[in-house]
Amino acid sequence: MDVELDLNQVRELLLMFDQTSVTELNLKSGELELQLRKREHISGSTPVVVAPAPASTLTPTPAPPPAVTPDPEPTPPPANRKTIDIVAPMVGTFYRAPAPDEPPFVEVGDTVKKGQVVCIIEAMKLMNEIEAEVNGQVVEILVQNAEPIEYGQTLMRILPN
Repeated sequence: MDVELDLNQVRELLLMFDQTSVTELNLKSGELELQLRKREHISGSTPVVVAPAPASTLTPTPAPPPAVTPDPEPTPPPANRKTIDIVAPMVGTFYRAPAPDEPPFVEVGDTVKKGQVVCIIEAMKLMNEIEAEVNGQVVEILVQNAEPIEYGQTLMRILPN
């Protein structure tokens, strides 16, 4: 399968890459070969792009490093009950609602059913619905709306019924 990327998609990929702790990414498809590596600088990390020889050289402007905000203190679930974490299956942007003018899929305290959509992760302009894996109650939402997220990052916790 050959992948074709336009300049806007490459820019978006670079921005997403810069906002994660991933330090190296290799993408190969047909004649396209894209290698991204971060080098540590005093001002933050900057992606390095290696383009294939026949293609034009891309020189993106690196994004400024993301602002670091302290994580809010999560409230612990009851000591005798185990929660189920909903984790990010991909790198992207976390959205709590289907659209900016619509209510969130879930709030802390809401009861959810297995298969119910609890959030959306946008990755490469695709909206990916994330579903609850168990019936239960949402006890924590650990990510702010429109916040960049990493693969494997815990998004919310559900106390199973």
